[in-house]
Amino acid sequence: MLAAAPVGAGAQSPGAPPPGAPPAFPPRKVVSATRIAAGGIRLDGRLDDPAWAGAHWITDFTQKMPHEGAPPSDSMRIAILYDGDALYVGARMYSRDPSKIQAPLSRRDNTSQAEHLWVSFDTYHDRRTAYSFGVTASGVRMDWYHPQDNEYNLDPGFDPVWEAKAVVDSLGWTAEMRIPFSQLRFNDVPVQVWGFNADHWNPATSEDVFWVPVPTNRTGWSSWMGELVGIEGIKPSRRLEVLPYSAGDATFTGRPQPADPFDDGKNLGARAGADVKMGLGPNLTLDGAVNPDFGQVEADPAVVNLSAFEVFFDEKRPLFTEGAQLLRGNGPSYFYSRRIGGPPRGPVSGDFVDYPRNSTILGAAKLTGRLASGMSLGALAAVTARETARTYDTATATFARTPVAPPAGYGVARVQQEFGASRSVVGATFTAVHRDIGSTDPLAAWYNRDAFAGGADWVLRWNRGAYELRGWLGFSHIRGDSAAINKVQQSAVHFFQRPDAHYLTYDPRRTSLTGSVANVQFNKTGGSWLYSLAYGWESPGYDPNDAGRLGNADGRFGFVNLRYRQTKPRGKLQNYDFGMYGGGEWDFGGDRQYIVSEPYVDLTFRNFWTLNGYFDFFPRSYDHSATRGGPEAATPQNWDVVWRLGNSFGAKTSWSFRVFYGGDELGGQTYRLSGGLSIRPGARWQLSLTPNYLRAISSRQYVDSFSGGSAATYGTRYVFAFIDQSTFITQLRLNYTLRPDLTLDVYAEPFAASGRYYGLGELVARKSFDLKLYGTAGTTLTRDGAGNYTAVDGTDTLRIANPDFNVLSFRSNVVLRWEWRPGSTMYLVWSQNRFDFAARGVLVRPGDLWDSLRAPGQNFVAIKISYWLSVD
Repeated sequence: MLAAAPVGAGAQSPGAPPPGAPPAFPPRKVVSATRIAAGGIRLDGRLDDPAWAGAHWITDFTQKMPHEGAPPSDSMRIAILYDGDALYVGARMYSRDPSKIQAPLSRRDNTSQAEHLWVSFDTYHDRRTAYSFGVTASGVRMDWYHPQDNEYNLDPGFDPVWEAKAVVDSLGWTAEMRIPFSQLRFNDVPVQVWGFNADHWNPATSEDVFWVPVPTNRTGWSSWMGELVGIEGIKPSRRLEVLPYSAGDATFTGRPQPADPFDDGKNLGARAGADVKMGLGPNLTLDGAVNPDFGQVEADPAVVNLSAFEVFFDEKRPLFTEGAQLLRGNGPSYFYSRRIGGPPRGPVSGDFVDYPRNSTILGAAKLTGRLASGMSLGALAAVTARETARTYDTATATFARTPVAPPAGYGVARVQQEFGASRSVVGATFTAVHRDIGSTDPLAAWYNRDAFAGGADWVLRWNRGAYELRGWLGFSHIRGDSAAINKVQQSAVHFFQRPDAHYLTYDPRRTSLTGSVANVQFNKTGGSWLYSLAYGWESPGYDPNDAGRLGNADGRFGFVNLRYRQTKPRGKLQNYDFGMYGGGEWDFGGDRQYIVSEPYVDLTFRNFWTLNGYFDFFPRSYDHSATRGGPEAATPQNWDVVWRLGNSFGAKTSWSFRVFYGGDELGGQTYRLSGGLSIRPGARWQLSLTPNYLRAISSRQYVDSFSGGSAATYGTRYVFAFIDQSTFITQLRLNYTLRPDLTLDVYAEPFAASGRYYGLGELVARKSFDLKLYGTAGTTLTRDGAGNYTAVDGTDTLRIANPDFNVLSFRSNVVLRWEWRPGSTMYLVWSQNRFDFAARGVLVRPGDLWDSLRAPGQNFVAIKISYWLSVD
């Protein structure tokens, strides 16, 4: 079974070591692979080929859940064969009642409600990494990579070309897998010894059975594996794989403007490119892409961002997801792959503008691998094109092009070395960005010319990984035109211009900016009592955002977390844990940004329902970003409480419900109701809904700033207000599987949000949350028919545009995916992106979600075909 592990979840070897002694690993189990002649297996999932009769079968499996250490309710057996090209795994899972086998069809890697088997190979025998392959009772494949010695640390971007079949019969079900050696990395030695493990998950009984179970109160995976022997005379493949593609698309605008010369209502396009994968010796792989295409990738969720900070989204592009964990490393976010090919930000004006949504990635290359010495390497380089926006001036009937993004090169490199019996790791990461910007280029005021970031990190483990000391020390350095660096200084990441930040040096003539980042954390991850202690900082000048990600700098932070867990069944509980977390952050001027104390509890019942919750309390603090570059404002004392209830992970109909409620001392309050429902109307269908409702009254929402303020606010009026927000959002997913290699996936996200501002006033002083409300104390506040405010204070008149809003959005993807031969795929795509805005501030209702389907927008249709070629 695969599920999210609790923080600090881990494993302990069986047996009771002497007091004070480290727990010992059990003796290694051994399974032997048998060599067969080429063509000896006809892959159909039935295990009726004569070669299986001569295989070495293993039958000694053990429960991990629900009864740790007990024999499985139904027996099973696994054997491994190989020839000169591939490894074959055969398995028989017996069942006392085969009618209860859950075998729904789904797309690859979507196996949560299906009975399945997966096997894992530590091909380097390094006791740290592993490749995993699995198949459900209906023949759906799953695969991932373990970059670390942790059962729950998975890289799902690993998508090799391999085959699997499964058959349900009167005894249970059987499975066969064929895994080409060309899809694995291993050392070039005449006799192979690999780590091996296997897991059978039965959702009908919530029974999880392993060949070598990692105990529930210890951390590990590869280090606990048995050994696979008997593989001899195979060579790592110096493979070359090429995946060319061609694609065509059309974008249809729902309400095109007749005078817009850039929108003919259909906007046709065509493109072609290729992905390349090449083996460089037994340990390294080079991946390349020329003009990569991501037309089939799911859209980002809609948000209404009222903060000063950037919103970050998950990476979904296949080019950047495979091997991403190695490039990210164990330190801060030096590398955020969505920077590559991101939207341009150069300014442009015109009566009609055709502005590019993203920068074009001309090409990218990635090198990854692991050497026999235990050193892992990763490097990525990408080049993006110069982007221009087309403009049209109606008065002169002329077209023009305005540059909005310069050509750019991105690079990231990481090396890490493993050592010691507990698999400690030290590593280093370095990123670089260079933009081809001349000194007279107008874009020099909008983009940094060069950016560098990186540093060292470590995870020192001992006592079989029960204790660890992890941390990092890094830097960033950017340089460019003074106008560009000034924008960085004034951005929400830094706000160097804050008038009360006397410890900062704001210089609009500066042409570079440098900062540092550090963290050290001590964890106890094994046993029943767990704890963590951490301290770190991000200096005011630290900024990795050209290649990485950071919300805001200027902070020293620390936390303590103490937790008790019980992994053995007790009474009505399968397991439980509870604990206390406390943390806080101070800026480099010594002002507290927040302190939080959080008791929490997690309960899992015998029927595998889960109940968890926490309570947060935040005393008064200060916020140096609240005034958007002005002085610090105080934040009121506030609190929140959360409870979540969900049923069994593997239930045919799974559901969860979450309640969030919070408030502050100024009358602000927030409640959020959210949940999830996943049902299977039939063996081929899966429908999931994740509804979410938010109602929030924020007591201090920034509105605008004006000159003419008092000396207490450094001569500027900082206007705040209460805001009454409401949001309905539902994500719907419908998956229909005709067969494991032919699927239809539908994703739809209707979204409706509103915000109504009231109680406008200005901050009375630095480090205060008190407001001088307009309409009191000798001031007046009026509002016109368009919703615009006019505030008069003495001789000053402040005009505030209507801040209220109602937003409708509808985003959807419909993707028909057909893997028409191994590794070769055809996609048919239909996407919608609809949006509407009104300055109304009317609370949204559930019916507004239906209205989002009628909002104006675009329809995008595309077809993409790729063909996989392999040369060994």
